[in-house]
Amino acid sequence: MPRLKNKIAIVTGGSRGIGRAIVARFLAEGAVVVTAARGEPATPFPTTERLHWLQADVSRAEDVQTLFATAERFGGVDILVNNAGLQLERTIEHTSEAEWDRVMAVNLKSVFLCSRAAIPAMRRRGGGSIVNIGSYDGFVADPNLAAYCASKGGVHALTRAVAVDHGGDGIRCNAICPGWIETDMLEAYYRSLPDPSAARSRINQIHPVGRTGKPDDIANLALWLASDEAAFITGQLFTADGGLTAQAPQPP
Repeated sequence: MPRLKNKIAIVTGGSRGIGRAIVARFLAEGAVVVTAARGEPATPFPTTERLHWLQADVSRAEDVQTLFATAERFGGVDILVNNAGLQLERTIEHTSEAEWDRVMAVNLKSVFLCSRAAIPAMRRRGGGSIVNIGSYDGFVADPNLAAYCASKGGVHALTRAVAVDHGGDGIRCNAICPGWIETDMLEAYYRSLPDPSAARSRINQIHPVGRTGKPDDIANLALWLASDEAAFITGQLFTADGGLTAQAPQPP
């Protein structure tokens, strides 16, 4: 039997990359999926009555209200994946107040707003699962990503708090912390370098598994955390980085 049959899921940032892969995986496992993003998807979603897409900025409370009202038309919410996010390549010294506020709004405030809306909706259905997309940059710091690192550290802390406060409601909350994943963001990074091919090879080699991650790698973990197979799992941070942060720095 499909693992998410009769489940209703909201996935934010679902138009591309990790979010798009999660939407596809949830649909394949029988879920009804409501997904949103700030911009139109680059390629159309498959036509199915179990998928509804809307344009929304989940850092805005009114857009979150619309998103959850849409899910209620299908019967409620069992699963929430907080995936929407953006990256800013700046040191803290060169980050403006407006840039800081925008990163925090998209990466952290959206998790607060969506989780706050999900909790009563899930409680009405007897419980649910919240899966937040954090980052390995919430544990370690890549250069020039100060605001991004801070926002993801906040996501990790909020994950634990929601798990502790709402376990009694039958609501689980966990975070997936990806490392280098083959998304548009990573491709843009490669293109910004003098020799993209050499950079790609070097990045693959620093991973113990010999490659960067794929969106499906994260989607598979999100599926498990969303499913009843993970019924005893809550308040945990799952690092999915191909072993990158497990190894000590190696001599040149």
